[in-house]
Parts: sequence; structure tokens; C-alpha cells
Amino acid sequence: MQIEQLSIEGAYVITPKLHGDARGLFFEWFKDSSFTESVGHPLTLAQANCSVSSKGTLRGIHYADVPPGQAKYVTCLSGAVTDVIVDIRVGSPTFGRWEAVELNTDTRHLVYLSEGLGHGFVAREDNSTVVYLCSTSYNPSGEHEVDPFDPAIGIDWGISREQVSLSAKDAAAPRLAAAAEQGLLPDYEACKQFRVNLA
Repeated sequence: MQIEQLSIEGAYVITPKLHGDARGLFFEWFKDSSFTESVGHPLTLAQANCSVSSKGTLRGIHYADVPPGQAKYVTCLSGAVTDVIVDIRVGSPTFGRWEAVELNTDTRHLVYLSEGLGHGFVAREDNSTVVYLCSTSYNPSGEHEVDPFDPAIGIDWGISREQVSLSAKDAAAPRLAAAAEQGLLPDYEACKQFRVNLA
């Protein structure tokens, strides 16, 4: 498997080696030794989630308070999604930057995002099934969201706000600047120190 850091510190795209023959396909979608060597710390597994989305469903941009934050290791088992990682860490040199990775059954790409980063995806096909390993359990009081169509971030979802299906919570999410003013966003230095403590 190949693990490459994206332009946002703490965000990676993973390309597994696919072994296919007449019977089908096999690949390793997570390997602790390769992950730890590339990222610099192990992935603690506290929860595994699965979502199935109809075409045009947009989930995100979600993030959690740091500490403890919630790192995610994400892949798409069926269908196709555009997965987006946003740097929402106040003080980060790439604050407000976003990266998109296509997750589908052709490339079998995966993404890893460390604590403090925002995450979301839009389904490109019906029954798009996304699974993600999480470093901490879901904590409703520590979970937040940012407007996925905030023009200050400028994510190109390839679909308009009027065309997507959003949860009521995501539709009412504040813009990045408002979340920063309210003190809701993670701090870059605190996130860095948290990751150092994991190593």
C-alpha cells in the first residue's frame, strides 16, 4: 500500500495494492505497521461507522473538539463519493484549504485525516457505502459542523446546494468565520501537540 500526505498536514491518501484474478479481488485496506511508519503514530480504534447514501447526499463538514478529537480512516465499499478534507485548525498555515479525493470501487483509495480536521463527502451514486474507522467514540456534545457551501472555503462539490440532500443540522451549520468567532474551531498548536503525544 502507498500512503501519501496531501497538501494539508495530517491528511493522507492511501492507495492499496489490488490483487485481482478470475475469482475477484483482494487488497489490504489497513495495515498498522505501514500506517504507523507513514503517519508517525498508530491509529487507535474506538468505533467503526458505516453510512449508505443516495446519490446527491452530502454529509459534512464535520469535526470534533480537540482533545480528544476524532481521527478517521475512510473508504467507500460500494458506489462512489467525493471525499473532502478541510483544514479548520485556527493558526494552521493551510487554514481554510480543502482537498478532495475520489473514493470508489475502481481505485479503492482511502483517506486518513487526523484530529482537528473537517470532513465531508457527497455521494455520486445511489447506495454509496462509506465505512470509517474512528479514533474516539461519538460524543454529541463535542461534535460540530461547518457550512459545506461556505464561499470562504469554496469547495467544488460538483453539485449545487439546491441539488444536494443535507441533514437539518448540516444545512444550519455556521460558516467558518462564524465558528472561529464563537471559539468552536480546533487550535492548530493544540492539535500538533495532541499528535506528538500519540507517537
